[in-house]
Amino acid sequence: MAPKKSNAVSKRHRTHEKFDKKRETKKAKLAEKEVVSNHPTEEEEDLDSYAIEEESEAVVYRKPTTYDNLLASLGSSNKAVADMNKRRQREEEGKSDTEGDDEDEDGEEEDDDSGSEDQISTDGEDDEIQGDDEVLTENTEKENNDNLSEEEESDGYETDEELELSANGQPLVDASLSASAFSEHLSHILSSEELKTLPEGKWKFKWEAPAIDMLNCRWKGTRPNFLDAVQNDSPYGLKPKLLKHWLQLYQKSGGKNFDSSKRRRFFSICNSYLDILHSNKRPFYNKGREEDSSAMDAYLMHSLNHIFKTRDLVKKNESKIAKHRETSEEEILSDDGFLDQGFTRPKVLILLPMRSIAFRVVKRLIQLTPESQRVNVEHLDRFNAEFGCEDESDDDDEKTSKNGKSTTHKSSKPSDWQALFGEKNSDDEFMLGIKHTRKSIRLYGDFYSSDMIIASPLKLHMAIGQAEENKERDVDYLSSIEVLIIDHADIISMQNWSFLATVVDHINRLPTKQHGTNVMRIRPLYLDGQARFYRQSIILSSYLTPEMNGLFNRQCLNYKGKVKLACEYKGVLEKVLLPVRQIYERFDADSMTQADNARLEYFTKKIFPKIKDSVEGGVMIFIPSYYDFVRVRNYLKSQNASFCLLGDYTKNADISRAREWFFAGSRKIMLYTERAYFYRRYKIRGIKNLIFYSLPERKEFYPEIMNMLDEGSYDMMSTALFSRFDLLKMERIVGTASAKRMISSDKSIFAFC
Repeated sequence: MAPKKSNAVSKRHRTHEKFDKKRETKKAKLAEKEVVSNHPTEEEEDLDSYAIEEESEAVVYRKPTTYDNLLASLGSSNKAVADMNKRRQREEEGKSDTEGDDEDEDGEEEDDDSGSEDQISTDGEDDEIQGDDEVLTENTEKENNDNLSEEEESDGYETDEELELSANGQPLVDASLSASAFSEHLSHILSSEELKTLPEGKWKFKWEAPAIDMLNCRWKGTRPNFLDAVQNDSPYGLKPKLLKHWLQLYQKSGGKNFDSSKRRRFFSICNSYLDILHSNKRPFYNKGREEDSSAMDAYLMHSLNHIFKTRDLVKKNESKIAKHRETSEEEILSDDGFLDQGFTRPKVLILLPMRSIAFRVVKRLIQLTPESQRVNVEHLDRFNAEFGCEDESDDDDEKTSKNGKSTTHKSSKPSDWQALFGEKNSDDEFMLGIKHTRKSIRLYGDFYSSDMIIASPLKLHMAIGQAEENKERDVDYLSSIEVLIIDHADIISMQNWSFLATVVDHINRLPTKQHGTNVMRIRPLYLDGQARFYRQSIILSSYLTPEMNGLFNRQCLNYKGKVKLACEYKGVLEKVLLPVRQIYERFDADSMTQADNARLEYFTKKIFPKIKDSVEGGVMIFIPSYYDFVRVRNYLKSQNASFCLLGDYTKNADISRAREWFFAGSRKIMLYTERAYFYRRYKIRGIKNLIFYSLPERKEFYPEIMNMLDEGSYDMMSTALFSRFDLLKMERIVGTASAKRMISSDKSIFAFC
């Protein structure tokens, strides 16, 4: 459905009779005020403009949207839905409720009663968040039956102190959550200006503030600085029960000052509901276990807080409806306070690169859930078997022998590789639904009845492809995601970034089917196709790439704005242990799209002529991009060059031969990709001349590759190609100050010794 003015959006769910009465009352009041004063107030102007907008919209033809078609199809089997859709169309056309359909007046009372039975039932399972409806999937019906015993034990849904607030002595849903960032975020109504500018993805960062505990880093934001205004006092925007449990875990682990801790500070940033790009997180596999755990704790507590507050709101509304059985459901639901759901239940999506990392995240998620709400964790043994690994100790090189004594396993691989891949489950094809009930956590839940989905980009990309090929399948469980978390984006960039971009593009699309949803309780932001403007996206990585920037700027369109981390780097040149002269040569490129062609042209004209007639050989060309790897390989073939390959998809047997040929000198040139090095970490012997076709994304790779040079060679050389579009990776290697100077200098060749 095309976006409409905000007032019209919120009114469309009222019954038409009530809608007309209120509108006429407002017009009458305005007429009386005009007699008293010739100067209308601001409120009167808003109401007048609303009436004018409504009349003008009535004559505009709009093509039926996917949601219009969905309502029409549902109406064929559900009379209440059909009546609601009919009234909705009349309202948009400016017709009265009785115009052209006088016979409906006599049966109005009967229709209301039948609609109450058809649309909602409060006899469903106590822990269900998404509203019940007569249209249920087989899995949902089974889950309702499975949880009957649990429901019978319950006297009602559990809430924290904030749910007992009241306004003027009357308990209200909105008032109970009025102080929370959760309700404030979702209750916002987009203005026409926001609807126009948000899709453009153009952002101006207006402020900077130091990032505490992160040297040489600062937060930048698009909206006024909120860091000083975030909730710094307990409970920090958390549900009290969650905060109490989190504090207990923190103190048990030896933590001292929770208020000033990294995890508490980052949680407060997450709780602002702004889009976040944290691009300098030291990962657990690179001596950053504490920092990584703090960030993980923060976004997991934010996710639990969002899920539990969603459940509290829905269950409180269902309790109100149950107390007013004698009142028709349509009259009850005419109150906008009951618009509390999306198209489907899942609200949090966490994208991770590997099963071993998902194992770590889910284990911590279970620990962070209060004990009273995880009395039972269903299918935990299956999860441990499918996602776990032999050893999950903090020290990955320390093993325990059969006699109980600790032994040390030495490996030629670097410590970060050992921590990430050594005996770990590095499979990148997985998807797991997690459902929180009143007293338990259900792993491997049906995706449509889950609160959270944890998946790899590859698996979701495959599911999207299957849904496109087979119309009986769908990925509608992505339609109502409100919090998207992408952790370890740097590892995902070593896999296939396009898979991630495709997944994010498919989030918050209108569903193709109904999945047991009470359509009368869906928030207007979903019906109008505006959900992507309310979705919070949190991206965490150990470094920043242009692709991450592009995703953050163009596909993360949260109306609340953005905050991202900007850092200055010292570089890693001092970690190069060999006395080798490092030459940097800059080539010109007009744009990022032209940079690849300009790089290849510079290589073929300036670099290759110097090495093609090399007698000694020992030339290794390090290439980060597989696309560039293929282009250089094809060029070398066309020149009949003597070379061997160590690429992303090279077989182990071919790798062994290539390494042997290169060391023996029977192949003069070796092509080595960054992705191959990331996954395999093979050391290459016999390197005399090292050429970085482009600098590596991971700064630690630069000294590791440089230190492979043959120390016994008297003519060791290193050459790196760069353009002004390589600034992000350059500053991590040569330092921010040097990188900016090299990009803007009149000179094009630079040397480091």
